[in-house]
Amino acid sequence: MSDAFHVLTIPILLAMFVAINMGGSGTAPAFSAAYGADVIKRTMVPGLFGIMVLVGALLAGKEVSLTLGNGILEQVFFTPLNTSIILLSIGITLLASNLIGVPQSTSQSTVMSIAGAAYALDGLNTHTLFYEIIPTWAILPVISFVIMLGLARYIVPTMRSQLPSIDYGRLRKHTGLKALLIFASLYVAFSIGANNVANAAAPIASLTANEVGIASAGDFLPIIILSVLVVAPCFAIGSSLLGHTVTETTGKGIVAVTPFYAAIIATLVATLLLLASVVKGIPTSLVQLNGAAFIALSVSKHGWAATFSNPTVKRFFTIWGIAPAFAFFLTYGLLVLVR
Repeated sequence: MSDAFHVLTIPILLAMFVAINMGGSGTAPAFSAAYGADVIKRTMVPGLFGIMVLVGALLAGKEVSLTLGNGILEQVFFTPLNTSIILLSIGITLLASNLIGVPQSTSQSTVMSIAGAAYALDGLNTHTLFYEIIPTWAILPVISFVIMLGLARYIVPTMRSQLPSIDYGRLRKHTGLKALLIFASLYVAFSIGANNVANAAAPIASLTANEVGIASAGDFLPIIILSVLVVAPCFAIGSSLLGHTVTETTGKGIVAVTPFYAAIIATLVATLLLLASVVKGIPTSLVQLNGAAFIALSVSKHGWAATFSNPTVKRFFTIWGIAPAFAFFLTYGLLVLVR
């Protein structure tokens, strides 16, 4: 057992490093709406975020963990070296994105890093990757964009007389709307826990199962839970250390949001992510769902040309395209070199 502990030390430390970076990136889609509406203090965000992420991971994160732990690359390939390289590649990719100030998809970086390892090891499950995961990545942001655009352009204007017209300065007087916005942010954090904690927890869970000789799915669940308990608190640490820059960028860099629209965006993207987590166990990009909703709102207010010429939007699309590919080739290249 002591030998297994020593073998697991470096991968677990790397998983914690990844989780810290995920916390920094995931803070933006969870709390950028509430932060943009000035209803949550910056100092409160990390604690609330960490608690809800842990709850979401424990209650609704099982299926995504199984997908990442065995669905793309078989569990047997999660050796200490392979797992360490996968986690290191994910961590470097996310750290670079956080330092740039663009919230990057933790799920896409994780999936593509594992896929890079699987390709290098001749163990890639192409059906799961190309017929389940990637189509979901393409479809869900479009759904988020279309729903938000429809709400902002066609439905909300017809209900304008029945909706509260509240700006940030008067929001403190409307306790109900403040509570709704805070609830929506917590709901997003819960969904992040359900989907994104597995990005760091699943590789070390599969590695641990290999080291202790566990192969059955029933015995694998306790290891997933233990892995979640190790990495989930690191999301709060990452939120505290790295979350402010990406929260500022998303919350105030694309389009000004009213408290009402902020609550709509948070609820919409969290629901789409939670459905992907629970129904199919697909690791999905919440930051892209969130970004698509913000972009749709901007299109409804400022038009297509002004929105897509926005430097923040351009930077988002650039990083979203580069980061997953970088994670894939970095993992693939490192594994080829060490082999």
